[in-house]
Amino acid sequence: MNKKVPYQKNSVVWSYALLLKTREITHYLVEKKKAIDLSKPEFTIDRHDSDDIRQKILSISYTDWKNMGFSKGTLHYMKQNAKGDKPFTLNAHVRKRLEMRREMQLSQ
Repeated sequence: MNKKVPYQKNSVVWSYALLLKTREITHYLVEKKKAIDLSKPEFTIDRHDSDDIRQKILSISYTDWKNMGFSKGTLHYMKQNAKGDKPFTLNAHVRKRLEMRREMQLSQ
């Protein structure tokens, strides 16, 4: 709810945009305003994870991950995140090693 969205030539926080739209509807219902603007602000979620990355994480064994130089706990939490529906982020060095692993698998 803290993401900014464009609203009436301004950039406001999404929760404040909801408040403004609610106020707008209220003013229309009590006949303070004659017309109502039914347009809605655009709200998008920028996801940095993908189904491909989720599948990569879920398919890695703990021994392969350990051989890549990471701890078992890191992979455990990554697998928990990959199983869920929520978006998640990866550190740059982890993402880089996942990509290297993918390239190694493609070359074999």
